[in-house]
Amino acid sequence: MQVIVMLSSEKRSLFRFLGIYLSSTFALFFLATFIFYSFQKHQIIDMQNNKLSIEAEHIVQDLRKLHENFGEPLLYPKHSAMDSAIYNLDKTYIFGTFKPQEIQWDKEYYREGNTLFYLRSVRPYYLGASFLLVSQTLNHKPLNALFKMLALFLLIAGAFFTLLGLFLGKLFIAPMKDSIQQMNKFIEDTTHELNTPISTILTNIELLDTIHDCKGKQEMRRIEIASKTLSRLYEDLTYLKLNHNYHREIVALNLSKLVEERLEFFSTLIESKKLKLVTNLNQNIILEIDKNDAIRLIDNVLSNAIKYNKKSGDLIVHIYQNSLEVKNSGLGIKKEEISLIQKRFKRANNSEGGFGIGLDIIGQVIDAYGFDFNITSNYNYYTEVTITWKD
Repeated sequence: MQVIVMLSSEKRSLFRFLGIYLSSTFALFFLATFIFYSFQKHQIIDMQNNKLSIEAEHIVQDLRKLHENFGEPLLYPKHSAMDSAIYNLDKTYIFGTFKPQEIQWDKEYYREGNTLFYLRSVRPYYLGASFLLVSQTLNHKPLNALFKMLALFLLIAGAFFTLLGLFLGKLFIAPMKDSIQQMNKFIEDTTHELNTPISTILTNIELLDTIHDCKGKQEMRRIEIASKTLSRLYEDLTYLKLNHNYHREIVALNLSKLVEERLEFFSTLIESKKLKLVTNLNQNIILEIDKNDAIRLIDNVLSNAIKYNKKSGDLIVHIYQNSLEVKNSGLGIKKEEISLIQKRFKRANNSEGGFGIGLDIIGQVIDAYGFDFNITSNYNYYTEVTITWKD
């Protein structure tokens, strides 16, 4: 069964779409839910306030009966879950089941904490009673039930719209995915066709240079430079195509010796630019790494240092116990472009050849082994790349 792996660009596009879609959807849902909850909460409180007004009406009716038929017993209060208090015209407490410290005389309904109050004037003044205050504790059960219902609704809606967002997101990136697959197929076919002629050219150049003392050495060197450039490009494109399924064979590698070999490989390119090579290679630096990864890492760093160097400039290569440093006296990189050029297909200088994949490949190898990677540059003066690892 073939495992489909999403590329980082596809993931970024999908996550951006989901971020915008879900954030806007949830924002609207939360706003609508908040408005609905506020409305329902007021309805629930109004219903409980209505019970207070009913209780107050019962008490007023009893006061009227007692006033008209003085001597009959007064059942006070009617509702055991409610408190009430009677005040005279001067707002002086007469009697009741509670005596609040402060009363908001200018409001009919009001709330203090978890307690609801209803203040009613009594007309006419039965037995001297002018004001009736009725109170009860707010019943939180219907509010809690409402909150749980809305929380469950948001949870279900969130799950539904997340799944819907994933579905729509995949439809959104489908055209890009098809284009990338077509491009990858083109790269695969192209690299396959390039491999044989490049290998043949390089092999025959080496034979001609070794066996025959032929004329046109300068022309042969140019062919060799072009062929090695194509060979490096072929290796990079192949790696980009296979990096998700790339099998690494970790070995104890003599990095010092490998750097020397790769400098020899690039010697023709170095000579063609008349670069001054300065090396300080500590011997027998051993690193646990896949050899092809190490070659890919070194080659991309060196090829960039050569490609973006000035004519007759300096190329400085140092290798220490825990680091590889490559510095050139080249074009340099602007500060704002250092982070951008590490992305695939991004280049700081379009005057030189290439596809902008070298630093992306370096980054993939660095991430695979947990190395540290740092670029420092002074525009138009130098660029220095440092790769650091632990023992």
